[in-house]
This record gives sequence, C-alpha cells and structure tokens, in this order.
Amino acid sequence: MPTPPMILLLSGSVRSGSSNEAALRTVRAVAPGRLRTVLYEGLAELPHFNPDDDHDPLPPTVAQLRAAIDEAAAVLICTPEYAGTLPGAFKNLLDWTVGGTEICDKPVAWVNVAAPGRGQGAEATLRTVLGYTGARIVEPACVRTPVGPGTAGADGVITDPGVRERLAAVLERLAAVLDTLTA
Repeated sequence: MPTPPMILLLSGSVRSGSSNEAALRTVRAVAPGRLRTVLYEGLAELPHFNPDDDHDPLPPTVAQLRAAIDEAAAVLICTPEYAGTLPGAFKNLLDWTVGGTEICDKPVAWVNVAAPGRGQGAEATLRTVLGYTGARIVEPACVRTPVGPGTAGADGVITDPGVRERLAAVLERLAAVLDTLTA
C-alpha cells in the first residue's frame, strides 16, 4: 500500500493556544485516512533570515523546514494578521523558502480564522510572498472560517461541527488537486 500524500500544516503564530494552531490541529483530527498531515512546530526556532546564510550548509532548523516542505505533497497555512500583515516570525519562515525550490509549483492554500472584517492584510501578503516563491495557490482551498475564543477543547482541537466540516472541505479541495497531479 503506498504512503498517503502528506500535507504540511504551517501555523503563523507562536502564541500558545492560538486559534490558528487550533484550526490546524483540527485539520489533523478531521483528515481522511488517505492523507497524512504533519504540523510544523519549528517556527520559533528559525534564525532571522539573512541572505548571507542562505547557502549550503543551511542552518539546521532551516534545512529541517525545507526538508519538510520538500516531503510535503501540499502545504496548508493558517496565520494571524499583525498590524495589517503577516506576523514577523511567519514572514521570516517564508523568507527562508524564497532561496530554495522546495515550495515551487507545490499546491498551497490557507485558512483565515480571523473575525469577520479582519485578516485581509495577511491574505494579501501571503499571496504576494507565495507568488515570489513560485507556489501554486489553490484558490478553492483558500477559505475564511472565523474561530472564536473558547472553541477548542482541552486537546487544542476545535469542537464546533461547522468549523470542522469547513476544514475537512479544505483538505478535500487540496486532495482533489493532488489527485489531478498524480493522474
């Protein structure tokens, strides 16, 4: 039996208990057996991006990030918006992907869990930066599904059935793209 395709889950938040990470933990919980999901947990350990360091040998944490992206069949991002754009730590992660080719042509989508009327700056910046990396944005899988405080259980997984259903649909849309790539 072949190994199921892996979707790498990238949270743009380093905050403990963030709604963005809760959304990605929920994605893991609702993922069908034909997909593997892996939550990247090295965001806070990445060094500040410096073009002088973007060569072999890469800093170990950057090499691990790029290897995770390379192994993934697709990437799903969930990030907050800070001051109208991406959080600095997540922009730093994306900066480390520009010099590599791991994300080029890879299907990528995002889930925006911000309250209505918020998060558009993060989405616009994601679209711009992912364009520079050559990522293949899967528009039907880029969705907004607000997640309010207190919607996650003690395990960090969202309990709201509607949110869970919408997150499962995102995975199905990514899987559909992967199916066309392997057909």
